[in-house]
Amino acid sequence: MSLDPSAKERPAQRTTPARLPRDERRAQLLASALEVFVNHGYHGAAMDEIAVTAKVSKPVLYQHFPSKRELYLALLDSHLEALTKMLVAALNSTTDNKLRVQATMKAYFHFMANDDQAHRLVFESDLVNDPEVAARLENFNANYADAIGQVIAEDTRLAPVEATLLGRALAGMAQVSARYWLEAGGDLDIDVASDLVYRLAWRGISRFPKES
Repeated sequence: MSLDPSAKERPAQRTTPARLPRDERRAQLLASALEVFVNHGYHGAAMDEIAVTAKVSKPVLYQHFPSKRELYLALLDSHLEALTKMLVAALNSTTDNKLRVQATMKAYFHFMANDDQAHRLVFESDLVNDPEVAARLENFNANYADAIGQVIAEDTRLAPVEATLLGRALAGMAQVSARYWLEAGGDLDIDVASDLVYRLAWRGISRFPKES
């Protein structure tokens, strides 16, 4: 029992949620948007639902992202940047080209496995045919293929245009095989799966003559 007779008259104290730093708030909004976009697709997603999922007001959401399209593109850029960093790190992890191919294939498979939502947003969105989205995906694919092609050109007698073509082929092999593995339910161990694709790729690339 309260000993203070005025206690009943005091209004309940309201707690105001702590204001997050801008970068943390942006990351929170992107994470919530990813969930909504993956569950409903771009066209089915609504800014209202993204705000509710993030537990913020719509004005707060619009302060960071003026439109759904800008929010989606920011999210796509974020995940393409993360995947690019993973793949470049794999390529730069050794000067042994055999191990480079192995590391790159493994990195692609682990990206797919570790963040299924990111993979679906990047490669299975209902907005992939949009010119801005398609341009971003093409830029990612071109940069990745060019990085592989540069390694091939440095190590063989192939012309740059030939090495770049092989880079595209290897990049496509990694992407398609990793997506199939994930969609098949992951019954095959991830390291076994990525190693199978790596061995196939390396047996082809290693046949080209070395630069003397």
